[in-house]
Amino acid sequence: MFDFLQNGNFWAYLGIAVAVIFSGMGSAKGVGLVGQASAGVITEDPDKFGQLLVLQALPGTQGIYGFLIGFIVMLNSGMLGGAVSLDLGLGTAVFAACLPVGIVGLVSGIHQGKVAAAGVSIVAKRPDQVAKAIVSAALVETYAILAFLISMLLIFNMPF
Repeated sequence: MFDFLQNGNFWAYLGIAVAVIFSGMGSAKGVGLVGQASAGVITEDPDKFGQLLVLQALPGTQGIYGFLIGFIVMLNSGMLGGAVSLDLGLGTAVFAACLPVGIVGLVSGIHQGKVAAAGVSIVAKRPDQVAKAIVSAALVETYAILAFLISMLLIFNMPF
């Protein structure tokens, strides 16, 4: 009944899905939060759109990291080239390697969006201080980058 749980390909595909879906969800939520906060400011002063666009783009990087990990797994394992057969051990290792970027991408994307949305208030009142808002939001990015690097190092050291 649960024979698919013994299939390495299943676990690898599940890992790719976790990396892409979770990090994408975090980015979508974060970008949405900043977009909502920016709407009112842009209504009052459309000239601030460029500064606010930078803040809104920042939480989108987590989704890119998850996508890249998924793509790297598919490329290195041969999944893009057609039929591939991974044993259970390698499939579960791929799954485990995809977890950091997926989980951290979900959490950090949301929190980076919250910090960037707070930065919108800085731009609304003091547009010359936009760099401080960007740096504050970028600090959250550090943890997404670390998770991306760990996932990437784990994948590059797998015997595909």
